[in-house]
Amino acid sequence: MVGVVLEDVLRPLVPQVLGTLVRRHGQFDACEDAVQEALLAATVQWPVEGVPDNPRAWLLTVGTRRLTDQWRSESARRRRETTSALLDGLDEAAPGPDTEQPCAGDDTLTLLFLCCHPALSPPSQVALTLRAVGGLTTAEIARAFLVPEATIAQRISRAKRTVAGSAFAMPAEADRASRLGPVLHVLYLVFNEGYTATSGPDLHRPDLTREALRLVRQVHGLLPDDGEVAGLLALMLITEARRPARTRPDGGLVPLAEQDRSLWDRALLAEGITLVEKTMARAPVGPYQLQAAIAAVHSEAERAEDTDWPQIAQLYRVLSTVAPGPMVTLNRAVAVGMVEGPQAGLDLLASLDDGPLAGHHRVPAVRAHLLEMAGDRAGARAAYREAAGRTTSEPERRYLEERAARLG
Repeated sequence: MVGVVLEDVLRPLVPQVLGTLVRRHGQFDACEDAVQEALLAATVQWPVEGVPDNPRAWLLTVGTRRLTDQWRSESARRRRETTSALLDGLDEAAPGPDTEQPCAGDDTLTLLFLCCHPALSPPSQVALTLRAVGGLTTAEIARAFLVPEATIAQRISRAKRTVAGSAFAMPAEADRASRLGPVLHVLYLVFNEGYTATSGPDLHRPDLTREALRLVRQVHGLLPDDGEVAGLLALMLITEARRPARTRPDGGLVPLAEQDRSLWDRALLAEGITLVEKTMARAPVGPYQLQAAIAAVHSEAERAEDTDWPQIAQLYRVLSTVAPGPMVTLNRAVAVGMVEGPQAGLDLLASLDDGPLAGHHRVPAVRAHLLEMAGDRAGARAAYREAAGRTTSEPERRYLEERAARLG
């Protein structure tokens, strides 16, 4: 029961309640602590007493009372008139029902933009977003990104202090563009971690993919004409549509070429492909739109052998110009290998040997795939084993070991 409550009721309420508290009272750090205490109280009381009729109001009232208690204590200790005056106002509001009309979407988006404040580093933006907006615990965030829990706790604490004095309001339209890039990047990272967990026994973290999709839908609702927002939403929809076919009953990884495409979620695919078509017809093309277009081409093929690899290779060529990077090169090597032959893909892959992906398991994994295509069974087997030794994902490790075993 506790797991169901946390997943289906509590987690979506975290940014709503936190956003309301910060909007009403400021002091991000204190409000976030109060929300965490309210969540803890809910996990203890709700399984016994039942979920209240208005869970949001319950959490908001408990969180406000926690703030009241905290500021009462500070007032008694410091005897500051300003704190006493603030508490007088809180006492009038705390015990009553949540009569304010919920503006959960607005508060959540405002909170999301606050967590992606440009004063924060990208790792801090991700950690704070997952904690404050996604409702993940510090331990969950640490496990997701292979970082010690103490490190994540310090990162979140510093981030909260950094944004503590910032106004809780959506950035002005003139400033929104500078904030939008980090917001989309954070949501992209959250989704990717959910779709292919970097560590642990499970390939997927559905809680992360659902949260990323929920948030990017809200950003799209706020900025419906932004091509990159629509592109990211389309990319997530198309990618998520394939998730039911990505694992075997035992949790093993099924690569795209071997998936049963009848298991794909056709509704999500249709929604994503429609977004791609509309967006690329009217908006300047950016990296998320190009990635969504590549995903759409893959998904439009009824069988793996029907995939339009020349179109995919061309899209990757454009993407490498618009947003060059090692991961783009890695994926482009596969497409080039499918169109021009495995040696062409291997030549492109060689450029990654000394770069930031030099120790990443996906480089030898792609090399193994291309070597296998070229008929070099021994080389492919060694590369698969190298990749298996580098990954921290149990399903990926098993898959790579199986590929090596098939080659003798």
